[in-house]
Amino acid sequence: MEGCSLLCGSTSLPTSLPLLLHYPVKFLTPFKPSKCFSRRTLTCIKPHPIPISSSLHPTTATQETVEASEIESQYVEIGYISSVHGLQGEVRVKPSTDFPELRFSEPGKRWLKQQLLGREIIQEVELLEGRGHHGQKSWIVKFSNVDKVEQAQQLVGSTILVLDEDRPELEEGDFYARDLAGMRVMLKETGEPVGTVVNVFDVGGNDLLQVKLDSSLEKIDKNGNLKSEAPLVWIPFVEAIVPHVDLNAREMIITPPKGLLELNVRSDERSKKERRQLEWKERKKFQKQLIAAKKKLCEMEQKHVFDGLRHGEKAQRNLLADQILDVNSQLLQVALQTIETPSERWQFSKFLTAFDTEKTKDVFKVSKGCLDSEGVKPTISKIAERRSALVSSGKVANILVIEGDMLKTSDSEGTDSLIQRLVEMENCHTTPLILICPDNTIETFQNLMSNNDYFGFDPEKVWILEEEKLPVVNSSPGENKKHKILMKSPWEILQTPVGSGGVISLLSSHNILESLAAMGVEYIEISSVDQRHIGGENLLGLVDSSEAHVGIKTFNGIDGVDNDFYLVFSINFLTQLTKRASKLTFHALLRSNQHVEMADKEWVDITPSSHNSYEFRSSIYSCLEGCSLDKVCVMEIVD
Repeated sequence: MEGCSLLCGSTSLPTSLPLLLHYPVKFLTPFKPSKCFSRRTLTCIKPHPIPISSSLHPTTATQETVEASEIESQYVEIGYISSVHGLQGEVRVKPSTDFPELRFSEPGKRWLKQQLLGREIIQEVELLEGRGHHGQKSWIVKFSNVDKVEQAQQLVGSTILVLDEDRPELEEGDFYARDLAGMRVMLKETGEPVGTVVNVFDVGGNDLLQVKLDSSLEKIDKNGNLKSEAPLVWIPFVEAIVPHVDLNAREMIITPPKGLLELNVRSDERSKKERRQLEWKERKKFQKQLIAAKKKLCEMEQKHVFDGLRHGEKAQRNLLADQILDVNSQLLQVALQTIETPSERWQFSKFLTAFDTEKTKDVFKVSKGCLDSEGVKPTISKIAERRSALVSSGKVANILVIEGDMLKTSDSEGTDSLIQRLVEMENCHTTPLILICPDNTIETFQNLMSNNDYFGFDPEKVWILEEEKLPVVNSSPGENKKHKILMKSPWEILQTPVGSGGVISLLSSHNILESLAAMGVEYIEISSVDQRHIGGENLLGLVDSSEAHVGIKTFNGIDGVDNDFYLVFSINFLTQLTKRASKLTFHALLRSNQHVEMADKEWVDITPSSHNSYEFRSSIYSCLEGCSLDKVCVMEIVD
């Protein structure tokens, strides 16, 4: 075949292929899938010449099919006779070539493959002339000695062939699929063998190489037995991914994006019915969760949030549905009470004043000079030894809070502080780690960790969470005296970060503490990534030696701010805090925010001229409100 779809012919695909085809290939950014071929039934392997595209945009392949049998391998299929045309023996041909004018308008020898008495025969014919019938995407051709309609009818269904040696010369960078099949595939960076090209497919955009990987894949069959099978993967045939093809050496070099070779590798053999049942269960679970979230918002008289679900594309409606599910309605109700029943704001400075008054002897003051010098006091040395013993035995977990302000600089500057902290941390392989990231940055930090081998941490003990957010509400209550949630767009809720206090809420909603307790963790260090002062590490030893529940590091008696904090909690105390996360103290801040509203069945953009909304903030120190001073110790870093 030289130019038609790959959906015709006689050679069957491998039996494992339909399993893969139930999943459209998903390319990593910036690769975009062309047509979804997962629902097609491919019935043949049609090798064809393929140009390597220098870009990642879909290209049209030059195609030519070679028959499978030993004798037929010398021929190339260029089309088939679909019907007769007129009464003079002409026939209509459906081309399967990218060179139709060469194949059907130039007189000369052709061959016809026909079924005769149950046998497949190939006979030589002479093509006299041909012309395009472009309205029907076909060609009208005339063969020698075929002058009557009855003779032409006997040719219907025949395949038209040419000699393989007559294939047109291709331009540099173009290849016939027949020549690519069987090639070895190697990684450019390491020279490591990947597998072998099995087939090449034209799916209407970029051509796809089907590669059988060298490594075997353990799979579970329907009877629960373990077996091994070489998996098949798809690789786009574009220059950015396949920069070098060596026909003589029969190998090609690839530079696949991270994760591409793992796409479409199935780890089980569940039937199509079983997979659909699983998808149905997941969809029903999502719907139940959405109904529960909508019910809660309705109780809070926030029905307007759902307006976007009746408009827009599917992706937009799904975006809104996901955001509705993510709203922490319990926490939002607590935050709204800050507006409805204003009270004196709890201040950490007052807590420290009370602590200094009652527990002066328990304030552990350390000078920065002492910490920097080699002559460390014996007391400090013992505390450091105690901390080291706890860390090395895996009894300590770390929570690092990455502030959004860090990322307002360049990406490299924004992650330098985090990388430095991770590199300096001791006993990484035994220490569980939780990273709290700004909105829409989880993928960034996941890549940072995976690309650096998790900086020595055990990937099974690393959690990367997005910071807690709460919706922004209008400052002027409506007729029902309710503050309405503002919409950033018809399909997006306007939300802002809660602040460091959101860490407590996150831990309660993700059930991480149960996992940490099962690992034997006794203490959790929570700190901002960008620390201005040293010495906080020894706070852990101080808390343990004092048998305290909470340890706080301060600087010269000044209360810590949200972007520079270091606290230690016993896991038992922190578990108690998460069970009463609804008692977090919030502060409502007046701000100006653009938003949209539904008016007369149309969305209207609102640009305020003054403060029009409340954003909610909570400090991690607010969880200490009501905490017994007897179970708190303070390490004060002084000049």
